[in-house]
This record gives sequence, structure tokens and C-alpha cells, in this order.
Amino acid sequence: MSGGEYMKANRNSAYYQNLTQRVIDSSESDTWESAALEWEIFDCEEDGTLEASCICGKQNLRYLFTIRNSVNENMLYPIGSSCIKKFERADLNETASVREQLFKLLHAIENNSFLTLSSEFFSRKLLKHLHEIGAFKPTQYNFYKPEADYQFMLNMFNKRSRTLKQEKKATAIILNSIKPFLQKLLQNKVRRSQ
Repeated sequence: MSGGEYMKANRNSAYYQNLTQRVIDSSESDTWESAALEWEIFDCEEDGTLEASCICGKQNLRYLFTIRNSVNENMLYPIGSSCIKKFERADLNETASVREQLFKLLHAIENNSFLTLSSEFFSRKLLKHLHEIGAFKPTQYNFYKPEADYQFMLNMFNKRSRTLKQEKKATAIILNSIKPFLQKLLQNKVRRSQ
């Protein structure tokens, strides 16, 4: 089945029909193509119990997104990652991916994983998002300019090899800035399985 055939078949599913109807009902526009442009990701939680269901009806969601209509301020919750992709918007897909990466990084921190500045835990988009939401703190080591730590981390992420001193600095930023920031940011956003 080609990509176009898959999307067409996918659009005939009950899940897709439920999603589009709920979105259109909460939008100003009365067509899916226009209504899909009115929405933005507002929040995300993680459900380790996998007990939540999407507004489309799909069950066992891990990531529960709240989307907000930028025109009328309506909210829809929970929306799963698969349904975010059905909006066919690169900006929503990118935001959803970064939000999921935040949770994965938090779990690596909680599990005392050996964190390095690698693609296993980070991406350029994640680093940018962390900078935008204030994860890099002003300290004496960055001369009270968090931008310097963000730029350092970005530069190091792009390098193929780093000196031991650079590795130590990157680890220090992860442990002293990013780790406590993420723990505080996501402390009430994770439902744990028993």
C-alpha cells in the first residue's frame, strides 16, 4: 500500500472520523482542512498506566496531549500522538516529538542513566526548546548568561568528538541545570503504573 493509499484508508477509519468530528465541532471552521489550522499543542502528560483513551476512541495512550484552539480558546483532551500526526502539520509534529523527548529524558534521569550529550537523549530541537522554556540557569560559570550554556551545548552536540573538559562541562550542565528543571517541570505530569 502506497503512502497516499494508506492515508486515504486511514481517513476512512472510525478513529479518524471521530477525531475530525470532535475537532470541527470545537473549531470556528466547518471543514477539517481549515479547522486543523486553528489548533496548537497546549500541554502534554505521560500516562504510564496506559489507561487513557484519545477523543478519537483509541485506547492505551502513553502521551496525552491537550490542544487549544487559537481562535476560540476551546480545548480538547486527551489527544494521542497518532492523532496529532493526522493534522498533517510539521509544527505540531515537531512540538509533539519534543514534548515526548522531555519525558524520555526525565526517565533517563530518574533511572540514573549515564547521561551524555548524545542523540540517544538529546536533539537540536530539544536543546532549543529547553533554552526557550528556561532550563539553562544563570550561574557564575556562564557569567549569569544562560544563553552561553545553551550555545555551548548546541556547539558540543554538533561536534564529532569532544575533549574531556568539554564532556565534563556538558555533564555538569545536564546535572545542575537541566535535571532539576525537568524534575520540577514534569513532577505532576506523569501517571505512574503500579
